[in-house]
Amino acid sequence: MSPEMMETFVKGFTIAIGGIGPALAVGKIGSKAMESIGRNPESVDKLFVPMLLGMAFAEAIAIYALVITFIL
Repeated sequence: MSPEMMETFVKGFTIAIGGIGPALAVGKIGSKAMESIGRNPESVDKLFVPMLLGMAFAEAIAIYALVITFIL
């Protein structure tokens, strides 16, 4: 393998691994929030902002992986 090919492989692997975790986290957060709202519809106002904050923090990890990929 040439160094350029290896560099491309490492960048792809970094963004793939860095994207899988946040994707699973955002899915789990959304799933549990919808399950909770389904069980208790009055909780929508209490759950919406924490759900969005949790999703935003999980997405921040994906953005960090993207930045690291650009640095590599």
